[in-house]
Order: sequence, then structure tokens, then C-alpha cells
Amino acid sequence: MSFCRWQKLFLLVAALSTAVCIAACSGGGSGAPAAANASAPATGAGFSQPSEVPMPVVELSGDPAIDISHVSEGYVSARATDSARLKFQVKSGDMTYNYDLPGDGAPAVFPVNMGDGAYDFRIMRNTEASNYVELLAVAADVKLDSEFAPFLLPNQFCNYTPSSDCVAMARKLTETAANQGEAVKAICTYIVDNISYDTAKAEQLSTVTGYVPNPDDTLHTGSGICFDYASLAGAMLRSQGFPTKVVTGYVGKEGIYHAWIMVYADGEWHTGTFAVDPKTWSRVDVTFAAAGNSKYVGDGSAYTDRYVY
Repeated sequence: MSFCRWQKLFLLVAALSTAVCIAACSGGGSGAPAAANASAPATGAGFSQPSEVPMPVVELSGDPAIDISHVSEGYVSARATDSARLKFQVKSGDMTYNYDLPGDGAPAVFPVNMGDGAYDFRIMRNTEASNYVELLAVAADVKLDSEFAPFLLPNQFCNYTPSSDCVAMARKLTETAANQGEAVKAICTYIVDNISYDTAKAEQLSTVTGYVPNPDDTLHTGSGICFDYASLAGAMLRSQGFPTKVVTGYVGKEGIYHAWIMVYADGEWHTGTFAVDPKTWSRVDVTFAAAGNSKYVGDGSAYTDRYVY
């Protein structure tokens, strides 16, 4: 996509994709037997809870501002103050992510999630319709400390702090885990057993763009849509040291827009709805495990990634 010097016109792909995800996932399923999932054994390397929950360091000067000093650690931060709608854009190669940026000057953190390479970061201000003008742009050549770096910290779509209730719950669930497989199992089965699919919420949000899940809200209400399930699982697993991707994309032969996670652990856990293998990115669809096969959630097959957070 080309940009002129003073004004840019672009499609808000990420926001629209979120709306599609909400609409496509708006429904319950037949229900999966969580007890069967819980009974399957889990194995792996030894697990010990992290002594602290790593958090991004935000060092912003000026307004608007973009801090790229931590891109090797997998994140960038930005802030701006404006009464108009703001977007923060992350672009590398042919892939572009457009995020909502608060207009009150509050700092926000975004993942550097497209691997090593040249990146462009932009703060964009809405003028009318889908027209945006660039307020600030910064470029960086990124060399990540680790492929896992972007997926071990909170961000806009996987948001938590050391004091979050979902972090406390994750720590409680994994305190007796003998290995990494058991720790992943404890978190995922808790979500399956305790979070139900919220059809009413999905219908209410079906025409809304820019929905951002809140893991603690999902934990407290005990319900959510696919994006909520994935965000909660991502927050709980990351807080316990497991690299976890929150993914939106397509599933099943119908191409239903959906959300799930990819987790990396040195452990194994296989059931009818879960397949976690050691030292590889394993796809885990907690929504499918909780809601079962349906025209809204898909049949747990033919996954195609679209966005990774």
C-alpha cells in the first residue's frame, strides 16, 4: 500500500477482521466433554512458576511519541493526544497491522510480531471516513532476541499485569504442576470447564469494529466469544512463562473467521480436542473444546492464520 507524504488512505483491515470474527463466532455448540480432556495424562520437562511476571518497559518522550528501543524484545510503545480517532500501524514486508491507539495520551504497547526485518511504525489520525493523516513515523531494522519474545509479554489483545486476577488464577492452577504439560493442561481445562460461549454478546457486537478482549472480564463473567477465550488463555499461559500466540483466522471448509492460540511448551498432552507436542508451536482451540462442533466455531480442522498477536 502506498502512502503520500501528507495524507494516507487505507482500509482498517484489523478492525474489520475483528468484527467478522465476532459475527462468525456468534453462537454456541453441542458442548465438548471437558471431563474427558481433564482425564488425559500430560508429561514433559519440569515446570517451576516464574518468580515474577515480565512486563514491557514504556519510555516515551513527547506527544505524539513512538519508542522503538525495545523492538529486539518484541514490542514497541506509542502514545498521542487527539480528539479524533487514532491508529497505530505496524508494517513489515507485505503485512500490515492497524491498532486503535487511545487519544488521551495513555501509552499503549504493540507486538513486533512479524519476525526479523525492516519495520515501519506510524501514528495515524482520522480525518473523515477511512482517510487518515500521518502524525509520526519511525522505521527500524529488527533483530529479535528470540522468536518467542513478542509472545511472552502483554499487549493490546492479550492484556494483563502482575496484579491481574487471571494471572493469580494461572498461578493457583499451576502451583502443583509436576511438568510443563500439566501446567498447560491445568490452564486450558480450567477455561474449558468455567467459560461458556456468550451468544448474546456476540450478537450485540456483530456490527462493531475494534473490539478488544479483556481477560479479567472474561474470567469474572465466566463467558465470552472466541476472541475472549483466546485472549484469556494467552494471558494465563504467558504469565506462567509459556510463549503463546493469540491468532485470528479461518477454520473449517466454510472458512469461518475464528480465534485460537498457539502455545510452545516442552511438554505433551493429547486428547480428543487438544494436541500439545513438545518444543513446537501447538494449536489449541479452547473455544472449540468448550463449545463443540458448530457452524459458528467450526469443526476444529483446516486452520488458516490471518493475524497473530
